[in-house]
Parts: sequence; C-alpha cells; structure tokens
Amino acid sequence: MATKKDNKLAFLSMPAPASYVAGLGRGASGFTTRSDIGPAREGPSAEAIAEAQAKRGEEPDVDSEQFQDPDNEYGLFAGTTYEQDDEEADKIYESVDRNMDSRRRARREVRENVELAQHRAERPKIQQQFADLKRGLSVVTDQEWENIPEVGNLTRKKRRKDERSFVVPDSIIVGDRANTEYESSFDTRESADSGTMTNFVEIGQARDKILSLKLDQISGTSTNSGLATSVDPKGYLTSLDSVVIKSEAEIGDIKRARMLFDSLVKSNPKHAPGWIAAACLEEHAGRMVTARKLIKAGCEQCPKSEDVWLEAARLHNREDAKIILANAVQHVGQSVKVWLAAADLEQDAKAKKRVLRKALENIPNSVRLWKETVNLETSASDARVLLSRAVEVIPLSVELWLALARLETPERAKAVLNKARKSVPTSHEIWIAAGRHLEQEATADPDKPVEARNMELDVVDRTIEAGVRALRRHQVLLTREQWLKEAERCETEGSPRTCEAIIKATVAMEVEEEDRLDTWVADAESAEARGMVGTSRAILAYALKIFPDKRNLWRKAADLEKAHGTRESLDAVLMQAVHYCPQAEVLWLMAAKEKWLAGDVPSAREVLEKAFIANPESEQIWLAAVKLEAENGELGVARELLIRARTVADTERIWMKSAVFERQQGRYDVALETVSTAMTRFPKFPKLYMIQGQIHQLQNNYSAARASYATGMKTCPKDVTLWVLAAKLEELDGKSIKARAILEKGRLVNPANEILWAESIGVEERSGGAAQAKSTLSRGLQECPTSGILWSMAIWAEPRPTRKSRSVDALKKSKDNSIVTCTVARLFWAERKVEKARQWFSRSVATEQDRVQGDHWAWWLKFERQHGTTEHVADVVKHCIAAEPHRGPMWQSVAKDDRNVGKNTKEMLELVAEALH
Repeated sequence: MATKKDNKLAFLSMPAPASYVAGLGRGASGFTTRSDIGPAREGPSAEAIAEAQAKRGEEPDVDSEQFQDPDNEYGLFAGTTYEQDDEEADKIYESVDRNMDSRRRARREVRENVELAQHRAERPKIQQQFADLKRGLSVVTDQEWENIPEVGNLTRKKRRKDERSFVVPDSIIVGDRANTEYESSFDTRESADSGTMTNFVEIGQARDKILSLKLDQISGTSTNSGLATSVDPKGYLTSLDSVVIKSEAEIGDIKRARMLFDSLVKSNPKHAPGWIAAACLEEHAGRMVTARKLIKAGCEQCPKSEDVWLEAARLHNREDAKIILANAVQHVGQSVKVWLAAADLEQDAKAKKRVLRKALENIPNSVRLWKETVNLETSASDARVLLSRAVEVIPLSVELWLALARLETPERAKAVLNKARKSVPTSHEIWIAAGRHLEQEATADPDKPVEARNMELDVVDRTIEAGVRALRRHQVLLTREQWLKEAERCETEGSPRTCEAIIKATVAMEVEEEDRLDTWVADAESAEARGMVGTSRAILAYALKIFPDKRNLWRKAADLEKAHGTRESLDAVLMQAVHYCPQAEVLWLMAAKEKWLAGDVPSAREVLEKAFIANPESEQIWLAAVKLEAENGELGVARELLIRARTVADTERIWMKSAVFERQQGRYDVALETVSTAMTRFPKFPKLYMIQGQIHQLQNNYSAARASYATGMKTCPKDVTLWVLAAKLEELDGKSIKARAILEKGRLVNPANEILWAESIGVEERSGGAAQAKSTLSRGLQECPTSGILWSMAIWAEPRPTRKSRSVDALKKSKDNSIVTCTVARLFWAERKVEKARQWFSRSVATEQDRVQGDHWAWWLKFERQHGTTEHVADVVKHCIAAEPHRGPMWQSVAKDDRNVGKNTKEMLELVAEALH
C-alpha cells in the first residue's frame, strides 16, 4: 500500500506543466535560462490547445467579427456571394418562424398567465396581505378613531436625556454648505493646469453599471445583496404601464384650469356645472380625496341639482354612494335619474324592487320607472298587475298599453286595445297592434278552414283602414314614407298581412294620378333592394289592381316571385297575368316554361294551347311549342307544328327553325329544300344562306357551300357572320390566301368591325405569320380602339413579363370590357393568385349582364376545378344556370352542334369547359 511520502515523491518527480514559473502565484517574477528551456522547439499546435481547453471545460475563442464580413468567413459556405435568392430564402424562413410563433402565442400566453397567477398566489404582495385588514377599517367609527392612543414610549424604560452640547467648528459648517451646492460650469483651466482630462465615456459606463445593479436588486437577481425580495418583475412592469405620466405642459394646464375652476366656484357657488367640472379635473389629476371634497361642497351649495348628486355618487364607492343618493332623494325627490341610480347600486333584486316602488310613490307618473319596475318582475301575473296600475296612473302612455296587451289573453287583449284606443286616439301604434293581434288570432289555428281564415284576415284590412280614417279625423297625418316604414317593420316582426293592409290603405296617399305607376314601381324596387319582399309584393299587388293591363307590371311581379317566392306563388301570378293580358306572349311563355321546368309537360301543353287561341299568329308561341315537343321526344308532333306554323304565321324565323330541325334529324335533302323555298320568300334573311352553306359543308360539298356563302355575302353584305363562315371554309380547304382576301373585302364593306379583325388575326396566326399577325393586330386596334376582343388578343400576344402592364392599358381603353376582365382573371390564374383570379372572374360575369358570355363561366368553372373546392364549383354552376348565358365564340359553336341539341345549361357548361384550352 502506497504511503503518503511515496505519493509526495511521485508528484515531485513529475514534469512541470508548460509555461510554469516557480513562485508566480506568490508574486515572484520568475526568469528562465537557456538550460531551463533547452533547445528551440515548436509551441503546442492548435489541435493540442483546443483539446486542452476542452478538457478544462473552456470554450474556444471565436472571433465575433469573422461572420460579419462575408470575405472573412470560412467553413462550408465560405467564399460564396450573398445573392437575391439567399435574401428571399432568409425572408421566407423568417416569415415561417413568425407564423409558427403566432400559432404558439395563444398557448404560451395562457401558460404564462397560469404561472403568474400561481406565483402571485404563493408570494402575494404586501398590499394583498393586508387587504382584509384594510376592509375592516371601513367599519371603524369616528369615536373609535379618536380613542386610538398616541404613539409613545411603551418599553416602560426611562430614557436619559442627552443634554450635552458641542461647539461646531466653522469649517464643518462651510463644508456642509458647499456640499449642498451644485457647480454647473466646467473650469477648463483647472483641468489643463493639473494635466488631467475628464473622461465622459467612463462616467457614462459607471452610471449604467450602477443602474443595472439597482435593477438587479429590485428584480431579485442580484448576487451581491444576498437578500430575497418579494418584487415580481413582470407585475412591476405591468403596474408601471398603468401609471399616468403627465408632461410639464399638461401639469401647467391642470394648474391653470384649477385656478379657473376655483375662481368659478367661489364667484358663483350655486353653479352646479362648475363644481362638477372642478371635481372631474381633480379626478383626472389623480387627487381623488380633493375631488370628493369638492363634490361634497357642491352638494352642499347646490342641493337641488341632480347632476351634482349623481357625480358625487360616481366618485365614491358603492356603500358611500348609497348614503349620498339617500341624502339626494331628500332634496331632489322628483328626479328619476337619482332613483334609477340608487336602484342600480343595489345588487339584490328585492332591494331594487323596494327602491323602485319607493320611487313610484314619489313619482307615480314616470313611464321609465314603471317600465324598470315591470322588467324586474319574473312572473307574468305580477307584471300584469303592475301594468294595470300603470295605465290607470298614466293613461296616455302607448308603451304601457301595448305591453299590457301583450301580457293579456287574446280575449282580454282586445278590450285592453279598445281602452287604449279611446285613451290615446292619436296613436297609430295602437291601431297597428290591433291589426297584428287579429292576424295572430286568424293564423294561430292551422286546422282552421281556409274560408274562415280569409274572412278573419279581411278584418285586418278593415281595421287598418278604419284606423287611418280615425287618425285623419284627429288631425294625425303621417306621411306616406312613415306608413311604408311601419309596413316594413310589421313584415320584419312577422306580420305580413298587417303589412299588406297598411300598404293597401296608405300607398296611394300623396301621389299624383299620372305618377302613380312610376312611383309604385320605384317603391317596390327599393323595398326589394332592402330585402323587404313582403312589402314589395304588397305594393305590386295593389298596383296590379289599379293597372291590371300593364304587362310590364305583371312581368315585375313574376320576376319577384321567381326570385323570392315559391313555385306555386309564381304559377298563381302568371295565371292571373295571362288572364288580364292575353296578348302578352312573354307571360304565356313564362307560364309554360315554369310548368315544363316543374316536370308537368301536359300542363305546359295546355298553357301553350290557350296561348295559341289568344295569339294564333305568334311566332314565339309556335316555336316554344315545337321546342317543347322536340325536347320531349315527340318529333312527329314537332314537325307537324312547324308545318302548321309555316302556313299560319309564315315568318322567316319559323322557316329557319324548320330547316334547322330537319338538319338536326339528319334529313339534309329536306332541309335544303326547305331553305330553298324560304330563300324565294325571304331573300334578305342571312341565316338561310348560313344554314344552306353549313349543310353543304357537312356533306363535304365545298363548292356548293362556297356558292351559298358568296350569294349570301352579295345579298346581305352587312352580315359579318357570313364573311367569317366563308373565310373559315376557305381556310378549311387549305386556301389561307383566299380566306385573307375575303376578310379584307369584308372589312371594307363593314369598317371598324372587331369580329372581322379578330378573325383576320386568327388566320395570320394559324398560317404561321407571327409578324403579320402582330401588324394586323396593331391596325385593328387603331381602327377599333375600344374592342375587348382585340385588346384580349393584344395581351396574350405580349411576352409574359409585360402582360400585366398591357392589361392595365386594355382595361382603360376598353372601359372594363368583360372579355378583358376575363383575360385579367386568367393572368392571375397563371400566376397562381387564386383569390384575385376568383374576384376578377366574378367581375367578368357580372359585367354586361344582358350580354354575359358563356365562355367566361366555362373559364371560371375550369379554374375552380383546379384551385377551388366542391362548394366553389357548385356555386359557379348554380349561378351560371341562373344567368342562362347564350353568347361567346366557344359557347355558340358547342350549342349549335347538332349532337348537343336538347342539352341544358349545366351540360353545355361542362362541354364548353372541356373544349377550352
């Protein structure tokens, strides 16, 4: 076993550490010789130094500035340049960090609040520890305060008085006087003579160090004091936020205002607002004791002012405020505000009732006090008793009468309303309440027969009419606008028949006879715009009784029911419309279409048969009947109807539809024969030449088709579609040069036509002449500067970086054309700006509602399928069906395809969306 001596010898034989100097720890300055260090050798390597530092737990020295300059960096990314992509990546990472931090913020704040509450519960402040004792001081009486003994010597030891005195030298007095003085100047000569200079940097560092030590002591983190403090740093900083720090200017303003208010209350002590303002000023300055003294003096000087008493109650706590308001009612017992404030101070419902009933004893004619008292009652019977007494005391209060009627049974409510009507004959609210009560009685029983219910509802009309006459007798003349507002209020509160009765009785007031129709239509439209459908319906119903032969009025009523009503109500309106306006073809067609959409084809046929009787030569009715039979599979009946229509109506459109019908059935020879016959009767109708050319084109007879188009262009040179079809035929036949010549000739005949210019540009693009297409586009924009089609083509012709600026010019020049708007939406779509693209698609279909293009709906549907949800897709389809589009190049080409005959709007939208690319 090794001894202590052996260990000591082993230690002494060990080699000395590197750079060891004997006696250096005791203050000796060692020296070395050549024999000590031996021959020259290299010092320890960087790896050895790092290893030694790691063993001792030291961190290697790192130059903090080496990463500030990219040229001095070393490592994996040393020598690289900090480019814009790196900056963008750093910004993305920072945004991700911020988003992640915002997600965790709520949980972190909740956790911090819980920790703070736990900390304050474990280590409460001194103020909280003595809170119960402070509350106990509130019950100490004045006598007990006076009996508290003065602080004296309670040790029972007699202190010896030190009566010795000493003479203080003058040097001490002069030195103490100098200590209290401050020198504000700096003597440069003294510092220069002494050879010293003041170092302001060191002074600032010393000041910062002292301040940090004080803050550490306050927060409990100082290691020098060794004392544990109960100061919560977070709570301390939070309390500092609530301290109002007033600037010198604000303090000066407060002093001047205090002087003014002091002069005011002294010169005019009976002026209550002066006392209130002075107290508010002291409250703002934080001197609550002074504010309470001032308002107390104000109460003594102005005991008849309710505002002074209310302000005094506000400035005191709840218990003192009760005492103050108790004194207030001795002086201003007729003040409703004081009594209500006293009731609000009570926390118990019974105490509030007691205060309010005491108030009613002093002020029995206050409606507000009665209402507050009734609102505190929990049972309907007690409230009914109070209201019965209230209407006896205040018989002219309409609110109390109506409240009592609402609480009574239906039988007794009538008697209450009759008494109210006799007590207040000038109130229109009572008459309206009576009408609503009758309506509720009539509709309360769902099993009641319809005839009985209608008879009871007619009583509502008579009641409102009688009310209007009675009000006129008592010189109560409400304006027409006021009655309309009352009708809308009744509709909002669920009384549609009372609303209708008010409209019937008052809508014709103050309206000139020649302005009635326009005024009523404007009233109905404005009511519909505000969402008051019942009011709008009632106005239109009254107008239709006065003007039953106005088909536009019936159309508006039908549109209102179609938008907001049921299928039954719409059918009823349309049946009445065709009864009063049998010559209105639109109404017949709407009635038949609604029957057809409801799936009732026989009823639709009956409507059209009646329409034939009323309008035997109507082209629209004949074609509607043909469409009904053709789309329901009755092709033979449809063909017979067309033959009869050609003999009865004999219009160019019926002949055209006959040829199209035969073409759709594949009977090209019959269709050509029909077209040839029609051309002899209507040689100036361009669509006949189009159909003839298209049939020849389907038969691959290009020469005959070319001849048909040539004849049409010669006969109808102003029809643009003929020129376009002829050019497309030549292009299909591989003769682009001839197509270009046809379009140039067409532009000469039809100058400034955007369709011909667009087709010319398309021919140049398809033939491979990009430069020629761009030149043609520039010429077209010069001739048609507001064309949406050409501006759209100009946007797509630009390189991708310049398309956005080009689109701005297009929107300005084309005046927000829907085609340009759709193009802008597609640009946002390409940039994956989903919300902006959705907004611009919505604008494109909202522009020019009467000429909305189906292509825009198809583009929007295609966009939502890629970036939207199923709800977005369904919403687009729903609104497209409601809009019923029928325009657009792709939409028309798909719709006029014989294979798509009979397809509805939804199916057409799907086909067009698939065809777009």
